[in-house]
Amino acid sequence: MDCADEVAVLRRQLGPIVGGEDNLAFDVLKGRMSVPAAAGATPAMIVEAVAKTGMRAEPWIEAADGASPRRRGATRTVFTVASGLLTAAAFGWHAALAGGLSAALGSEGAGLGPAVPGAVQITYALAIVAGVWFILPRAWFAIRTLRPDMNLLMTIAVCGAIVIGEWFEAATVSFLFAVSLALERWSVGRARRAVEALLELAPDTVRLVVPEGYTEVLAAEATVGARFAVRPGERIPLDGRVVAGISSVNQAPITGESVPALKEPGLDVFAGTINGEGAIEVVATKTAGDSTLSHIIRLIDSAQGRRAPAEQWVERFARVYTPVVLATAAGVALVGPFVTGEWSRWFYGALVLLVIGCPCALVISTPVSVVASLAAAARNGVLIKGGAFVETPATIRAIALDKTGTLTEGRPAVAAVLPHSGHTEQELLAIAAGLETHSDHPLAHAVRVHAERTAVAPARVTDFTILPGKGATGMIDGVPYWLGSHRYLEERRQETPAVHAELEELASTGRSVVVVGNAEHVCGMIALADAVRPATSAAVARIRALGVAHVVMLTGDNRPTAEAIANDAGITEVMAELLPADKVKAVESLMGKYGKVAMIGDGVNDAPAMARATLGIAMGAAGSDAAIETADVALMSDDLAKVPWLIQHSRRTLAIVRQNITVSLGVKAAFVVLTLFGAASLWAAIASDMGVSLLVIANALRLLKIQA
Repeated sequence: MDCADEVAVLRRQLGPIVGGEDNLAFDVLKGRMSVPAAAGATPAMIVEAVAKTGMRAEPWIEAADGASPRRRGATRTVFTVASGLLTAAAFGWHAALAGGLSAALGSEGAGLGPAVPGAVQITYALAIVAGVWFILPRAWFAIRTLRPDMNLLMTIAVCGAIVIGEWFEAATVSFLFAVSLALERWSVGRARRAVEALLELAPDTVRLVVPEGYTEVLAAEATVGARFAVRPGERIPLDGRVVAGISSVNQAPITGESVPALKEPGLDVFAGTINGEGAIEVVATKTAGDSTLSHIIRLIDSAQGRRAPAEQWVERFARVYTPVVLATAAGVALVGPFVTGEWSRWFYGALVLLVIGCPCALVISTPVSVVASLAAAARNGVLIKGGAFVETPATIRAIALDKTGTLTEGRPAVAAVLPHSGHTEQELLAIAAGLETHSDHPLAHAVRVHAERTAVAPARVTDFTILPGKGATGMIDGVPYWLGSHRYLEERRQETPAVHAELEELASTGRSVVVVGNAEHVCGMIALADAVRPATSAAVARIRALGVAHVVMLTGDNRPTAEAIANDAGITEVMAELLPADKVKAVESLMGKYGKVAMIGDGVNDAPAMARATLGIAMGAAGSDAAIETADVALMSDDLAKVPWLIQHSRRTLAIVRQNITVSLGVKAAFVVLTLFGAASLWAAIASDMGVSLLVIANALRLLKIQA
């Protein structure tokens, strides 16, 4: 497939064979059509049906990816160049024989120019054949099926020019139409290379750590569990978990984040990301074919088959538009002579209408825009699951967000250390960190991390005992200490009115509290909370500035906690204490009020609500296959700022699509007027059509340069 218009032809031809057009999926980038096995059509049936359209099909072989299209492209380039050279040679020869350029140009459709010498006609004929060689089978298919398309329009225009003796214009139209098709192939190839560039991010080889030292093997041969080394400045070849060394890693190729992320033992890294200044050793957690990068590439491939509404509109429009152009041209050729008596002029005008009426620029403008938009989004860490979801963010009127892991970090962190009874913050934190040393509870981990970051050494604890569901006890320098919840404090009967009031106040702000004490008194409290992400409030403000006035938090957490987080995030609408089913009902309610609603969550727990919303967006999907598969859009990082970028990107894409459609139809309308006044020519029409094709392609490819 070299032109998006061919997709429509294939849909009409193969739809009845495979049980409906919806059973066909197309990847224009790779020239690949997918048919479900359940459709019941054999490969032989499909190949035969495609051959009837003037195209050629063969079973897809992954290993031969791209080879066949390149060969066909090279052949067509040769024919296009030959058409141009033969046209120039014939024109020069004619000019030499006729005594000047004006004589060789003829009289532009009047049919009164000097006769073209026979040898020159043969040269022009060869140029014409070279130019239209690949469209003739498709034009014949259009005639047989009574479904006119641009191939038929061009063929009729070229034949008509030959009939009235305009050999130069016939050859020029053939050559320029071949060039316009070459431009389409180039534009699709440009978008293809943007996607293929993702494949080149991951190195082909990996340096495995073996008892003898290191050995280099193909990345595709490395297995899960293999240990490999990454030197400073190298790209990481496989998804894995760091087991030795510390380094900063540039994750922009996967997540779109501009700031390198610190990686230390226990943290995950992704294939295609760039190691910083430190040497690290990593244990592979996925094979090369199953990496996050591979998932992204496969989903971009499959996204081609999910057409955007604008693509579907253009396709439907072209089905009506092309027959109307053909009928209009026929009307001009038949009615004009009865009005003025000038047969040649009106026949020539009809040919001009056929040429300028070619929907080539119109048809190619939208799919190239959508593919460029998908590729640009992927390079910025936003994975859009198909053209159908490229346009949706631009029209969203309300956004619902999950709290944990979306607005917040998703893990508790120490918010305040509150000493009592003469203890200092350092003493209280040292006692708590010592008592939490052997616990794997999230709150215990948060306390230990905070102590480490503030350079407080945990106290040495002996006789340590865990109290399941309550806390822990232990001896520090011969003194018994305990640590636990508010409920455990009540059990010990050491709570005072002042301590109780302070605990209630902390709980009302949505914070969890760890109480530390000994046999004599309460030593203090450590307040922990799931912190709002640093960029959350700014992102919410930008979303509102873009016209999405309704931003709502949906959470299963208690209302005080939810309202505290919402206040920090700048969100005024809160729905708390919701079960998953309640979130679905909340989304349905929002859709009833505002129409199009986006639901943003973690891609797993919020899957029902995301599926019900107009647009489901998963946060932090890097490394999470479930999140990538669940949502319509997956933000590879935890950066909520990608949401306003997505909205703006969607609007830019829609604007470019509309610009392309407007320019394409506007130029055609202008030529219709010029034709009626006898001021248009065949070569000018095809040159203008080619120019518009180039313009809309260049306009669409601007999307590839957009950065978050």
